[in-house]
Amino acid sequence: MTTPSPSMPPSSGQPDQVEALGLSGRIARQFQANALTPLLAIVAMLLGLFAVLVTPREEEPQINVTMANVIIPFPGASSADVEKMVAGPAEQVLSQIHGIEHTYSVSRPGAAVLTVQFQVGVPRTEALVRLYDVLNANQDWLPRNLGALPPIVKPKGIDDVPVLGVTLWSRDHQSGLELERVARTLEAELKRVPGTREVQTIGGPGQAVMVTVDPSRLRERGVDLGRLQQSLGAANLSLPSGAVLAPQADGRSQLLTIETGEFLRSADDVRQLVVGVHQGKPVYLHEVAQVEAGAQQASRHVWYTPGQTPADTPEAASAPAPGGAYPAVTLIVTKKPGQNAVDVARAARDRLDNLRNTVVPADVEVTITRDYGVTAEEKANKLIQKLAFATGSVILLVGIALGRREAVIVGAAVILTLTATLFASWAWGFTLNRVSLFALIFSIGILVDDAIVVVENIHRHQQLTPGKPLREIIPVAVDEVGGPTILATLTVIAALLPMAFVSGLMGPYMSPIPINSSLGMALSLGIAFTVTPWLALKLMKSHAGAHGAAEGSGDDTPHAPTGLAARLQRVFHRVLMPLLVHRGKRWAMGLGIVAALMVSVALTTIPSSGLGVVLKMLPFDNKSEFQVVLDMPAGTPVEDTSAALQDMSAFLAQQPEVLDVQGYAGTASPITFNGLVRQYYLRADAEQGDLQVNLVDKSHRDEQSHPIAQRLRTGLEEIATRHGGRIKVVEVPPGPPVMSPLVAEIYGPDEAGRQQLAQRVAKAFADTPDIVGVDTSLKENAERVFLRVQRQRAESLGIPVAVVAQAVQAALSGADAAYLHDGQSKLPVPVRIQLPRESQVGLDTLLGLPLRAANGQLVPLSELVRVERGRIDKPLFTKDLLPVSYVFGDMAGQLDSPLYGLFAIRDKLDAAALPDTGGIDEYWIRQPDDPFRSYSLKWDGEWQITYETFRDMGAAYGVGLILIYLLVVAQFKSYRTPLIIMAPIPLTIIGVMPGHALLGAQFTATSMIGMIALAGIIVRNSILLVDFIELQVAQGMAFKEAVVSSAAVRAQPIALTGIAAMVGAFFILDDPIFSGLAVSLIFGILVSTVLTLVVIPVLYYAAYRRQLETA
Repeated sequence: MTTPSPSMPPSSGQPDQVEALGLSGRIARQFQANALTPLLAIVAMLLGLFAVLVTPREEEPQINVTMANVIIPFPGASSADVEKMVAGPAEQVLSQIHGIEHTYSVSRPGAAVLTVQFQVGVPRTEALVRLYDVLNANQDWLPRNLGALPPIVKPKGIDDVPVLGVTLWSRDHQSGLELERVARTLEAELKRVPGTREVQTIGGPGQAVMVTVDPSRLRERGVDLGRLQQSLGAANLSLPSGAVLAPQADGRSQLLTIETGEFLRSADDVRQLVVGVHQGKPVYLHEVAQVEAGAQQASRHVWYTPGQTPADTPEAASAPAPGGAYPAVTLIVTKKPGQNAVDVARAARDRLDNLRNTVVPADVEVTITRDYGVTAEEKANKLIQKLAFATGSVILLVGIALGRREAVIVGAAVILTLTATLFASWAWGFTLNRVSLFALIFSIGILVDDAIVVVENIHRHQQLTPGKPLREIIPVAVDEVGGPTILATLTVIAALLPMAFVSGLMGPYMSPIPINSSLGMALSLGIAFTVTPWLALKLMKSHAGAHGAAEGSGDDTPHAPTGLAARLQRVFHRVLMPLLVHRGKRWAMGLGIVAALMVSVALTTIPSSGLGVVLKMLPFDNKSEFQVVLDMPAGTPVEDTSAALQDMSAFLAQQPEVLDVQGYAGTASPITFNGLVRQYYLRADAEQGDLQVNLVDKSHRDEQSHPIAQRLRTGLEEIATRHGGRIKVVEVPPGPPVMSPLVAEIYGPDEAGRQQLAQRVAKAFADTPDIVGVDTSLKENAERVFLRVQRQRAESLGIPVAVVAQAVQAALSGADAAYLHDGQSKLPVPVRIQLPRESQVGLDTLLGLPLRAANGQLVPLSELVRVERGRIDKPLFTKDLLPVSYVFGDMAGQLDSPLYGLFAIRDKLDAAALPDTGGIDEYWIRQPDDPFRSYSLKWDGEWQITYETFRDMGAAYGVGLILIYLLVVAQFKSYRTPLIIMAPIPLTIIGVMPGHALLGAQFTATSMIGMIALAGIIVRNSILLVDFIELQVAQGMAFKEAVVSSAAVRAQPIALTGIAAMVGAFFILDDPIFSGLAVSLIFGILVSTVLTLVVIPVLYYAAYRRQLETA
């Protein structure tokens, strides 16, 4: 027997009843008058407020994908040599590392770029320790004199994605070099902001002392490039030489340190250097070259193009005219792991404001072109507001159904559950982001169930025993529903929690939903048994049978049911009794449900029709940015790339939705998470460029970002085609990014065949309707010139091959012969020897370059080399040690789902196959085992993520059903009853699929989450029905009447909890990504709840009719 708490007065109830209380009843009796109960509630409230203040805010969950680029320079080697001698052995070495998802390699002329992608969730530090350990343990894998340089490791992760982008530009068209100087100064200032990790400048030509040589003047003065480099290097040296003793006047000695030599400190010092002697006179550097301190020869261009500024914003009055291309540089700021993006970005913006007119000149504009802190805060605040509205709506619903006092009790329980869950979420390590907050919003309707069931049963017991004190009613009422409530809560947790084990990139993205929801359910159960009884004792009054509408059961009272209870009794008697009496009608109902089920599933097979349901991984969100990625033909100069991008910038600037555009030619733009996975940060060739397009605020445009990007794609493609380039419109992905929505990996026995097949598959992509942005990993043919050194001629003159190669490289690419020591520059300023830009047109000037022979005479380059023309060396790709070529594509059009594009392309693969090769073998999940016998294609991209996600979610669904079955078996001690209770789970499809079709919504991963949650919710209702049937049969009611009565009596609490869940889902309906979850919950609960109230009683009756009616 349980001893009463000292803080509670002795119960006036019968001792045997107190003794018969179960666990939940004893907990309620212990806490209903305990002085600690309100204190615990206050602590839960304060913990929640603490969590809201300290939890970092982000727009999306941080998916920890650690990647590392291992760059191995191999100067002068061809792609084939790089692949065989460096990349292949290196990839074998790197594949030893534990926890690797994939290894990739790109073999380019002169370098191998290997990428190691670790499995999701492997900590960055641990991953890099493994990587460095393997590299250091295998330092002997390359011969010392091969010519390959030591590997350079560049780790990349989610924290390398900038949270803030600041573009500096000037209406006066200041040069990039002047803007770069300002940016370099700002780097140190922004790095002082707490929480910042890396501050970098993108753009700017770089500062140098340019020594632009004139080959004709070099020949006249008898000076060659090698002599120039030696003279500059030798003139730029200062060394501590030691010390001498210097006698002092007082007889003591002073130690004097000696410094010998001198550094070059300015362009004048460089200009006055003597670089040779001609006819007995010194030859100064300025006599054979033009020496200027300034910008390096441009290899990249960055500019800012203003767009449309909404007229009702404060910036409209001073906004520049749309269009134009202003030279610019972009500062990017990343944050340290675990830091709040909102705080870091805000502090950096405040620091910039403080530096205006000091570090930042008045004529330099500072435009924030990326601020993930603002977007994260806006999203978090909006979702917290939705959370509050959803909570208020559910409380209002309870007030209408049960009464104001009951609504206050339920509302307090829900608010305490939410605050405690927010604290538990912070302790678990989650941030306040879209997914974690949506988990709470959609959970509102579920979290309120426990409190509603407890309060409604206390309310019902007041009607049954109006003269009994509330202090005695509460433990008994809580105990009566305690077992089913615990079971029902555990079933919802069992349905949701397995989703936490989804693998791959979607795992961390989705995990806040099952974990936060499960934490909330567990906490709501505890609060329903502790705080709710305390509040009920303080707030509820004896009703003495007043509220007929709120009565829980008509059979527990000698009076006939009245009001709503009586109407429900008549309705269910009219609906259920014919089904119980006539077996044929039961079969007809069953066949009707099966037909509805088949029709609902069939909706997914007709996606193109107006009634069909489109399957997609995740829909696009309404973002404030998108990217245009341009690839020009190989060999295109950066100026032509820039011209194409500037034409597109001008086109975009005229669009009313575009706020501004930043252009990047020959350098990478600030990466997003998409760019991290696709390695856009490596895009630095002259023929590569991209545009960062920022849209006006969502309140100033009618369309979402995805339709805008799709609409503008056609105009952008026309401009790119006019310039001979190809573009891809890249949007911020709604979930895990992939290399491209559609990816075909081509495997086969030889490189030529793979490349030819890739071109044919790319044509199949292009010929398929709605497939856009088609591209391949192949590089176009472009001309290349070989300067073949005539060895006998060169060696007879005493000029080594290396000297010739180094001289040509210095003339065209520049050679940094020395660095200034000016005491001011943040970055070292090189003294660069190079031909002027105008001399880098054609080969004539280059071939006239003088080289010094062993006898001291100057020999023109043309006498030492033979000019041959050929094709450029193309990059070679491997993935997981297999040679591969890639074909990329994207999906547009009505369906807008890559899955349908993929299946549409498959019809054209037979025609794309190479002649006499036996066709193309298709692989969906893994690489071919033996790619050397035939050509094969593996589908990747969004398909791979979709397959892995739905595979794991399907497995989670199955595990959840098994757990639910085991829980119900444990409660009802039967193997047949749980099958009846779980029977309505498939009925959710009858609501879910037509609901998606009716609203024109795509069935996505979040829709699947809703279906999994529905399994727990529907089983909860079934448990309440079956438990009540057994309770009434045990009390002596006829079986048929007990079945009908269970539906009539439990209809109100089941409908109330169902409507509460639907109300919570309504607040998610307008979100592009989570609308699928809302549609699943709203229509699934609506249809399946109605069907459950009919199907469960009929099934239970049919299963136990012979057993219980004969008894």
